[in-house]
Amino acid sequence: MQVETNRFLDDLDRVAQMRRSVAQHLNTMTETLSDAEIQGKQASGQLGLEREIEDLSIAAQALKQGVFRLLVLGDMKRGKSTFLNALIGENLLPSDVNPCTALLTVLTYGAEKRVTVHFNDGKAPEQIDFASFKTRYTISPEEAKDLEQKKQQAFPDVSHAIVEYPLPLLEKGVEIVDSPGLNDTEARNELSLNYINNCHAILFVLRASQPCTLGERRYLENYIKGRGLSVFFLINAWDQVKESLIDPDDAEELSEAETKLRKVFRANLAEYCQIDGYDLYEERVFEISALKALRKRIKDTNAALEGTGFPEFLRSLNVFLTQERAIAELRQVRTLAKQTQSRVNDAIARRIPLLDQSVNELEQRVESVKPQFQQLSDIRDRFRDEIRHLRDRKARQIADSFRTYVMGLENTFEQDFLQYQPPELQFLDFFSETKREQFNQAAQAGFQRYVNDKFFAWTLTAEQELNAAFSQLSQSAEKHGASYGEVTQQITQKLTGQTIQPRLNAEGDNTPSWAKWAMGLFSLARGNIAGAALAAGGFDFKSILLNLIATWSIAFLFAPILGPFGILLAGLGVGLVQAEDARKQFARSVKKELVKHLPQVVQEQWQPIYSAVQECFEVYEKEVIQRIDDDIQSRKSELDNLLEQKKSREIDRTVELERLRSMESAIASECDSLEATYQSLITN
Repeated sequence: MQVETNRFLDDLDRVAQMRRSVAQHLNTMTETLSDAEIQGKQASGQLGLEREIEDLSIAAQALKQGVFRLLVLGDMKRGKSTFLNALIGENLLPSDVNPCTALLTVLTYGAEKRVTVHFNDGKAPEQIDFASFKTRYTISPEEAKDLEQKKQQAFPDVSHAIVEYPLPLLEKGVEIVDSPGLNDTEARNELSLNYINNCHAILFVLRASQPCTLGERRYLENYIKGRGLSVFFLINAWDQVKESLIDPDDAEELSEAETKLRKVFRANLAEYCQIDGYDLYEERVFEISALKALRKRIKDTNAALEGTGFPEFLRSLNVFLTQERAIAELRQVRTLAKQTQSRVNDAIARRIPLLDQSVNELEQRVESVKPQFQQLSDIRDRFRDEIRHLRDRKARQIADSFRTYVMGLENTFEQDFLQYQPPELQFLDFFSETKREQFNQAAQAGFQRYVNDKFFAWTLTAEQELNAAFSQLSQSAEKHGASYGEVTQQITQKLTGQTIQPRLNAEGDNTPSWAKWAMGLFSLARGNIAGAALAAGGFDFKSILLNLIATWSIAFLFAPILGPFGILLAGLGVGLVQAEDARKQFARSVKKELVKHLPQVVQEQWQPIYSAVQECFEVYEKEVIQRIDDDIQSRKSELDNLLEQKKSREIDRTVELERLRSMESAIASECDSLEATYQSLITN
């Protein structure tokens, strides 16, 4: 089945409507609970539902503002802008010339065309028109290279730019993050790569005439591989394969050329299309002709795009966004809603039997459950101790792994560094006074790429360690949550004198909501595109780790080594530098300088890494312990509120029973409607 642009827009619109519908159900639940708690002050007392009200409100707001965020990556001159123009159906971005920008640009929907530039120095955002934006914040490749050589940023005070435009694709809930070209400068490479975890999918643009360059393979290997990212590879200008043939009309020659090219791309990209043991190459790699598609869409927005590769790509992207990601998103909200319903039902089930008890009877029963409340606190403390123990162990382990990794660089440096020496690096240039600076700059750039790649390779190891640690905490949360649920059941039985069966939630268990959050089964993250990560579960440690990386300029740590490259050649004879062995000798010389600085780098960075890992666990601990405390306090308040009301007035049991049942019914109705929306998304 091929999905044209209109079908994609229709499906996006359907998901957007579902998001709004579910958000409305959550808002109605919030209003119902808020009104009920206000009424409870004049009736049998509040039920302590503050946390549920807050969580529902945050989730509803996130759904209403929710978008599918796509990050576009690729080397310069791959037709990235042409592809984007074809995707949005308008010649919005300049594609006939090749300017560079050091700004990360977000294309989002707006009723009016405007650009807002955001700053990172506390300055208020500035709104400017398109012409001014292109004039002030677009630079030539030559200027970009010059700034890189001078180790200067083009716009050091600018964070990012938001481009608002009234386009149908953007209106349906898609945001496009346009990154600077990868094959540009290391500073802008890091800028782009720091956002990879903030997006739902990466669109990696390649070119048929330049199949998988060394630079592209470098980025895929060091920054994409093994990080759990969803990547779509778009091989642009596929129609130019035919134009490059001696006889473009020779069908056999064309077939042979395309077959060879496909083998090359599969050999280079297949490993990045393996997800959980499944080969998704056919669903992730597409041969497209962006210019051909753009020409068609400019003439007719609804033009058929057969022969451009866009129908096949849009079909796969459609399935991924409107089914896989949308279902996962609504599944979390569904879990939260069901969890709230369970909490309300349990609170009402406890409240109703207590309405008939006298003040003395109620006081005695409240006193009788104090040991159980202490047990709940003990469970909280045990889980907190586990978090802290794991925090200290992992922080030391990961910081030590950095030390071992860095100190081990010398073992493979000579072989590794050879590939980072640019092909154009001519050692005889050192002896030419006019070319000496050019030689030093090229050598420094190669060394900087080496250092950055090695550092990001280590961060993958750190991510894997943290993944394993938080998976372990998820299991602990499940275990402690089960114990917690048993104790709360004992409290209910002692208070009511009845055996009340716990009402199972959507997952068929009675796990408390704090444990669901700690297990990552629902998210309440409020991220933004300007650098804060968007959590995929209840907690996302990668945001903290990435913020640490973003504040580092890892090459700066090795800055003392970046200067002496020319000096390192002073002792080499002219005969040697004319030989092929010169590169190896140069690598040995650089290694000697590197080894001198490795202990200092380790000493300076061990503590920051240790502290950053600790912070990952501390943020997690703070949230989960606060949620447990809130739950314990709400259960106590639930009883205290009832007792206070009984002391102050006579409670009309009939009226109160009707009020509580009405609230219970209203919450159930909204949950049923939400469930119906969720099921319709799954079945359609």
